[in-house]
Amino acid sequence: MNKIRFLTAGESHGQALTSIIEGIPAGLPLSEDDIAAQLVRRQRGYGRGGRMKIEHDRAQIMSGVRYGQTLGSPISLLLFNQDWPNWTHKMSVTAVDEAAAKLQMPRPGHADFAGMVKYRTDDVRNILERSSARETAMRVAAGAVARRLLEEFNIRIYGHVLRIGSAAADFSAVAFTRQTPASELELFFARAEASPVVCADQVAERKMIALIDQGKEKGDSLGGLFEVVATGCPVGLGSHVHWDRKLDAQIAASMMSINAMKAVEIGLGRDVATLFGSQVHDELFYDETRGFHRVRNHAGGIEGGMTNGEPVVVRVAMKPLPTMPTPLRSVNVASKEATVAHYERADVCAVPAAVVVAEAMLAFVLANALVDKVGGDSMSEMKANFDRLANAPLEW
Repeated sequence: MNKIRFLTAGESHGQALTSIIEGIPAGLPLSEDDIAAQLVRRQRGYGRGGRMKIEHDRAQIMSGVRYGQTLGSPISLLLFNQDWPNWTHKMSVTAVDEAAAKLQMPRPGHADFAGMVKYRTDDVRNILERSSARETAMRVAAGAVARRLLEEFNIRIYGHVLRIGSAAADFSAVAFTRQTPASELELFFARAEASPVVCADQVAERKMIALIDQGKEKGDSLGGLFEVVATGCPVGLGSHVHWDRKLDAQIAASMMSINAMKAVEIGLGRDVATLFGSQVHDELFYDETRGFHRVRNHAGGIEGGMTNGEPVVVRVAMKPLPTMPTPLRSVNVASKEATVAHYERADVCAVPAAVVVAEAMLAFVLANALVDKVGGDSMSEMKANFDRLANAPLEW
């Protein structure tokens, strides 16, 4: 368990973000361009704030790679914050003669108040700098490494937006099965990728953009609903034998660890509560041409905590961001007087960016499950084990 893991460090306006990734096998082709491509995707999206005009994220590989291939040793990544020169005093690591003014108006919906109480600080900046979505830039960088590992085994990860506020698309990736032609699936996600709100439904896209414009005008924020999908997963990643080995449990935990995520569903999700069992469960068929197969994927590719060979479909709900130009009511924790919440530069809507972060987290969970399943300290060993598993006859 947890053969692949990662840690991140850094503050939103600190000098840099860093990460250490452990457990990637030796011999995986990896370049900084592979990581940069995902970081660019994270910075996209209609409704993003001014920070995206400042940062041009590119992570440096500091260790664990030689001549374009992983060594099997820990990989360390470094991503400098371009805005750091403007924050050298406020975020100084060393002591200063005169500290910056304290922020003492916590934002409802943020980690501010609970963090101030937990860590016994009277300055909310000590909390908000770490509890910031800026940290997800390094998750995406680290997740790009896991994606490269999965790609070597033809496991692909996609994402798209279903809803922003009240504007919703009418198509869920639960409609895709292992029998869906690759061209159809790739065309759908290519349309989403080309959209400013990462939505393949052009009618819904226009409504989403109009809502974001409305939110910006009001000084408000918007959340939404999105799906991340993994295709090509072999049967049997995860396990049914313990609570912490169930793959859907691991996926749910990884999604809920992302800032502002409030709910996770697999496959049909909560809709299963409204249907008969005969309408929910995916019947199993067999023929000589296709082998074992399904004609629908309501389970979202996971049964009993294990992949069943169908696309893994994860749906995630994101709340509106709690930082708004028109702030909510709060209390000054020092004076106890009524006030309004602190305003820190923020996005109107970050749902399109959250898709990329969720893809990165799904990549890590699946990469870890794959290594746990097939083993191997090198890519050649992993591939040999994977091929042997894939070609083993099914006998009971």
